[in-house]
Amino acid sequence: MEGFYFSFYLLSVMSGREFFVSRYEQLGWKYRPVNLRQAIRFNQLNSSSNSIGRQDLVLRLSSLGLNLETIDFLSSGFWVCNSKVSAGATAEYLLGLYSIQEAAAQIPVSLFSNLRGKRVLDASAAPGGKTVQLANAMDNTGSIVALDINKQRLAALTNHLERCHVTNTIVYQLDARNSPKLGLKFDCILVDAPCSGNFASDNNWFQNRTQTDIERNARLQREILMKTAECLTDNGEIIYSTCSLEPEENELNINWAIQKLNIQPVKITCPGTSGLTNVFGKQLDPSITHSRRFWPNTTQGFYICKLARCPHEN
Repeated sequence: MEGFYFSFYLLSVMSGREFFVSRYEQLGWKYRPVNLRQAIRFNQLNSSSNSIGRQDLVLRLSSLGLNLETIDFLSSGFWVCNSKVSAGATAEYLLGLYSIQEAAAQIPVSLFSNLRGKRVLDASAAPGGKTVQLANAMDNTGSIVALDINKQRLAALTNHLERCHVTNTIVYQLDARNSPKLGLKFDCILVDAPCSGNFASDNNWFQNRTQTDIERNARLQREILMKTAECLTDNGEIIYSTCSLEPEENELNINWAIQKLNIQPVKITCPGTSGLTNVFGKQLDPSITHSRRFWPNTTQGFYICKLARCPHEN
């Protein structure tokens, strides 16, 4: 434990880029600038109602100058390549035939075991990309309760749902920390937690983030995890994700959840590297290797963990 606190002491006297780059090197990744690739996701709900197949959409967009390339680790994702038009300025986008959604951000929803007919909680839903993806995976069956605390973001969420013909979703302006007040139990819970983000998608990130920000966000995320876990059915699943690189918001939060919430990581199959089990000298629960960490490359930085209730003791 002395190494853990000493590392934090050393880092506390540093700031900005130097501070965070040093952290990443201690965690096993060498910083380098990245060029993110824009991605879209095919919306089969709207495409089916309009009798447009995936390849038809690719050809239509190509004729407009929006060239696409399949993303090999996603079932409905495409990279935007050498585009002459904006992906958000086509009639096909306005019709909801596809969503603009970062590639790594398309992975969490795909990790639920089975969504058809289930009751699902989207704990931090706006602006709605993952909510639409949930409805697609459910084929508009079952029900989704989509929460967000920000009224303006709810307007973007409801617009996105309407544009993409989502019909199985109820939207509430509610802090996810108050989700037990709904009086419902959920089979599947998506906690795409509010987080600190990362430098790959924000040119001023290093100048605008501090260790204090990281710790504040980590506390908020633990509160959301704790309260949403109260709403989980006995055989339910939680997908926890952030677009943060900071272990306080990722592996350290999952380590806390294992100890406090009677939930444990479940092995998942997707790209990325195994979750860290040694963070600045602190040894974490070995099951955290089941989670996945994405260091920035063609995608932004991301972290994903699938959680389920621990087996009941006899």
